[in-house]
Amino acid sequence: AIEREQSDARINFAKREQARDADSTLNIEFQSKAKKHYKLSTINYQLLTIKKMPHPLHQFHYCPKCGSQRFVEHNAKSKECLDCGFVYYFNPSAATVAFILRAKEEGLKSKDNWELLVTRRAKEPARGTLDLPGGFCDMFETGEEGVCREVKEETGLDVTSTQFVFSLPNTYLYSGFLVHTVDMFFLCQVRNSDICHAMDDAAELIWIPLQDLRPDDFGLDSIRLGIKKFLSNFPI
Repeated sequence: AIEREQSDARINFAKREQARDADSTLNIEFQSKAKKHYKLSTINYQLLTIKKMPHPLHQFHYCPKCGSQRFVEHNAKSKECLDCGFVYYFNPSAATVAFILRAKEEGLKSKDNWELLVTRRAKEPARGTLDLPGGFCDMFETGEEGVCREVKEETGLDVTSTQFVFSLPNTYLYSGFLVHTVDMFFLCQVRNSDICHAMDDAAELIWIPLQDLRPDDFGLDSIRLGIKKFLSNFPI
């Protein structure tokens, strides 16, 4: 009986190894084809290789409800406490980004007549690179309220209207912790764009003509991709 159990255990182990190798090969082939044929952005390619990244809660060692150390992986995006049964899901944080335009000459509707308000990042990550006004939403705040507040904090400008344009997934390294976000991009109208000045997380404000924008000058992945997407579908 003991020999039969040992034999069954070896067979089951071999089957698991074979299945894992097959899954690994399929995963590598899929990633290779996706990267080659679909030319995925950096963000989307990271999503395909999510299995290679540490668990999003790997730095959380204690249950936030009871304090137990028996806080273990539950699935790919959550941990479970083996003592009190609490399950914590790590969901992305909401963040906002503002596209603020002004015309160089009144009445002209051509694309080369428009400038975009750009900031220079005062803090890490990507300190010194270009960015757009925006930031994390506060609790009990809508996306529209969040983008208005962030624009006011970073530029001093008052937003008079907002129009949701698109959203993108992103990761943001803050204080050594990788925060997953959903970045919501808004086209914003402001009151008196001439009185803006850099504040808070912005070291500098720059009005850049749309034809002079270079996505690679922007330090954050989702902002680079957002600039490309915005320019290819310019709404004016």
